Amino acid sequence: MYAPQGSSSHAKKVTVPDLRARKGGEKIAMVTAYDYTMARLADEAGVDMVLVGDSLGMVVQGLSTTIPVSMDEMAYHCRAVARGLGHAHLVGDLPFMSYQVSPQQAVESAGKLMKEGACESVKLEGGQEVAEQVHRIVRVGIPVVGHVGLTPQSVHAFGGFKVQGRGADGADKVLADAVALEQAGAFAIVLEAIPPDLAAQITELLTIPTIGIGAGPACDGQVLVCTDLLGLSRGHQPKFAKRFAHLGDAAVEAFTSYVTEVRAGAFPSAAQSYKPNGATPLHRPAMSADDLDAPLALDLWH
Repeated sequence: MYAPQGSSSHAKKVTVPDLRARKGGEKIAMVTAYDYTMARLADEAGVDMVLVGDSLGMVVQGLSTTIPVSMDEMAYHCRAVARGLGHAHLVGDLPFMSYQVSPQQAVESAGKLMKEGACESVKLEGGQEVAEQVHRIVRVGIPVVGHVGLTPQSVHAFGGFKVQGRGADGADKVLADAVALEQAGAFAIVLEAIPPDLAAQITELLTIPTIGIGAGPACDGQVLVCTDLLGLSRGHQPKFAKRFAHLGDAAVEAFTSYVTEVRAGAFPSAAQSYKPNGATPLHRPAMSADDLDAPLALDLWH
């Protein structure tokens, strides 16, 4: 059992075989992170998987969808997160239109994220339509996490962020997508925003772990966006996103106190100040007219 500690450098690293072996056993805990600080905190808590999701477009950049996020942006955030992890397995999202064009494009994009983002696996959205891409990526030695159900990169095709897998046809489509990804070589699959009974059926059928987000408790693991989990998000929050803390409210209170103390002259106090030089008065250097005409030190650099 992983014991949280001040430094994660001595913790056992979670690998793909470790995660596959958790199928039907101890649940997998996965969260998103987008920077070093958040990654370090999640890692110290014993999280099994950290996903650098293209959700950074909405969480970090303030966009309305994930679609504009680029490969270079994903690689940048993955590198930052990788530096904070000593235990958790790092998964990086392949952003919109970085893999849909062809299997060759998918392999090149996955390789870029592994090389430039220091990821240990990649995640992509879609089912049967991207099974060949998954197969080709896996063949070159890059582990893949699949993602079916509500796939945010297809938000416009869905007509919004809506529950998928409703009715017999919808359920059959999600099931077929999940099976196609397993057959293509994915080592785990995210099930997002589907009925819990459908998620239970898919989890029982597959031989690889399922990781749910809005898919009920029967999955082999769960994933949440870190800002939702911590209560940092403002405004609308998805039904499935439980707040395990209210850090957003605490942050606003802290900022408010800071503003109040600065304006009142209460901060910084002696406790936040260095030792003074003493009572020796400072004298402004005398300057002649020639000194005033001389070039400033800054000007010498131009």
